[in-house]
Amino acid sequence: MNKIAKLTLCCFMFLAAEILHAHGASGAVKITYGHGFMPHTPQARAAEEFKKRVEKESDGSLLVDVFPSGQLGSAREMFESVQMGTQEIALLPTARISGFSPTLQIFDLPFLFPDKKTAYRIFDGEVGEKLLSTLENNGVKGLAVYEDGFKNFTCNKKIEKLDNFKGLKFRTMESPIIMEQFKALGANPTPVDFSELYNALQQGTVDGQENPLVTIASVKLYEVQKYMLLSNHAYLGHVFLVNQDWFNGLDDKEKEIISRNAKEIASWQRELVAQEEMGYLEKIKQGGTVVLELSQDERERMRGCMENVYRVAKDIVGEELLNLVTNSIGK
Repeated sequence: MNKIAKLTLCCFMFLAAEILHAHGASGAVKITYGHGFMPHTPQARAAEEFKKRVEKESDGSLLVDVFPSGQLGSAREMFESVQMGTQEIALLPTARISGFSPTLQIFDLPFLFPDKKTAYRIFDGEVGEKLLSTLENNGVKGLAVYEDGFKNFTCNKKIEKLDNFKGLKFRTMESPIIMEQFKALGANPTPVDFSELYNALQQGTVDGQENPLVTIASVKLYEVQKYMLLSNHAYLGHVFLVNQDWFNGLDDKEKEIISRNAKEIASWQRELVAQEEMGYLEKIKQGGTVVLELSQDERERMRGCMENVYRVAKDIVGEELLNLVTNSIGK
């Protein structure tokens, strides 16, 4: 066999291997879906619901393998895997992927959404589509926004008012807007990977952190935090994203099944979170964490000190986009 024939054969074998990886020996499209949530959380159950519906509606031509609990790596690593096409789908927090698409940091703004209903209206409408479209510059397509819910502060020192935050070390994600939020509160923001959060709190590396009830309960932060302030100060969303080239290569029916179910299950998952939030709160209380209420006066004080956070946001996402979002909310 001459060199040209050998080269042609090698190329053919490589292409065949790629096709088998994507479609499997049976011809079915194999889909890898990764996320960082513990089993039995609403987000993990949503991934399993997606698998069930997609496989049923496609008569088995779409096969979904779900990998929970960060089995495929950190949020950054999973995003990069989706970019490269070694992973087709991921469900990732907006704050953890904002380095790839800075405009998504707008979701991190404190006191932006007055309630969940307003957040859903923004996410599911034209403004949400415009924000998600910024991911396409990275070879990734955002199909829907899922939720953790509104974040609350926990700490090993009593935090009932703005003055209590001064000098405390709070774990934060690597989002400039979130870090600026803690500076505005008088605290010291300290970036810590989520996988190291429990130990950082246990060892006193940081005094506190912020997360929605579902996260605080599911990873048992109540074991290492004495107090929780019900602040509901900022919304934490997760983007359902896919590799753009892979998605574009599907036939119209496959695209419709995946896109529609991503959106429908986002609504299903939000309802599940709402149904279970009181249970999460009770679990946190039973775990020994003292739950404190944020008074309306203190809420207004906190809101009032966030002007610089919004200035930072304007520099990151642009004045036009920031105004579009705030005007759509009605601020």
